[in-house]
Amino acid sequence: MSKVSLSSRAIKMPASPIRRLVPYADRAKARGIKVYHLNIGQPDIETPAEMMNGYRDVDIKVLAYGPSQGLKDYIDALVQYYGGVGISVQARDILVTTGGSEAISFALDAVADAGDEVIVPEPFYSNYAGFAGTACVKLVPVTCLAETGFALPPKAEFERAITGSTRAIIYSNPGNPTGAVYTRTELEMLAGLCVEHGLYLIGDEAYREFIYDDDTEHTSVLNLAGIEDRAILVDSVSKRYSACGARVGCLVSRNAELVAAVLKFGQARLCPPTVDQLAAMAAVKVPDSYFTEMRREYQGRRDLVCDAIAKIPGAVCRKPGGAFYVVAKLPIRDGEEFAIFMLEEFQLNNETVMVAPADGFYATAGKGKDEVRIAYVLNCDDLARAMKILAAGVEAYSRK
Repeated sequence: MSKVSLSSRAIKMPASPIRRLVPYADRAKARGIKVYHLNIGQPDIETPAEMMNGYRDVDIKVLAYGPSQGLKDYIDALVQYYGGVGISVQARDILVTTGGSEAISFALDAVADAGDEVIVPEPFYSNYAGFAGTACVKLVPVTCLAETGFALPPKAEFERAITGSTRAIIYSNPGNPTGAVYTRTELEMLAGLCVEHGLYLIGDEAYREFIYDDDTEHTSVLNLAGIEDRAILVDSVSKRYSACGARVGCLVSRNAELVAAVLKFGQARLCPPTVDQLAAMAAVKVPDSYFTEMRREYQGRRDLVCDAIAKIPGAVCRKPGGAFYVVAKLPIRDGEEFAIFMLEEFQLNNETVMVAPADGFYATAGKGKDEVRIAYVLNCDDLARAMKILAAGVEAYSRK
């Protein structure tokens, strides 16, 4: 009997650095250890009442297929939302997707063929590697450093990464996993490269609302001059409204040809989820006070985490301007080994923490080995406890 085999794409698909150590956490919990989860970006802020009421108010007799590009009323609501945050778009520029994940996947499929290359500042959102893998696209990394707060490297480093196969640059702003907020000058540099070399610029702005300092502002890819034909915004309601399970995102571009091409991908999957779009449409009415309070809470958490890391001898962690993550360089040999150590060998008063090894957020082999990503998505009391455990764990690990 002939054997069957998986595709090379399936074999090469990377495991999630965020979720791959879950079995270790499960075993720790089975032993009665309390695990503080700092490994995954699941917000604990309550989903706003406006969105939850949007679900409750649905009155549909037949849950039929919706339009492939998304519900017209929701798209119109998104036009209003973007206008409210200083991004001028029209309904024809927007295609609703099944989460921000699908928007990223559609963007890569639309701009690159199998074997093409897409440049990405690293460390980067780990699922970019997965989306690139399914599109048979090669991610080409340009390394950012913890010592600079993961600011973008000089233009020359990006230029060295460009080849005849390069089709786009993709980035997240604010950054996942770093929390870095890129300046307008940095983004204008990327835009200039895209004009010079005929590339698309894909901006992942799922954390737009999560910016904490008065001297820090968000610059959208759609507000960069001179790249109207090649700017692509990918977005999501997951973090904005603490609604990760809703699976509603969008792709936005003023390039009509690109939007028409992406619509064909959307037609192949039929339509984004109708009920979730109705709830997301209701969420557009969430008052500014919701975001003000949310930012205040996360800023306090950020400060707590970064102040605690600063007290660990040998640690490096510049306080980030946005999102709800930090990547900390710690005095450890290997981030995955350390994360497993914390779950299998270390506990403080029957408690431990789970972090995400940062090497999974890099494409360059060997990078990020001494770094971990911490998601500050716990309340401040739990975070304070978790950071004490982390510091004690680092000390214990160093004695191994």
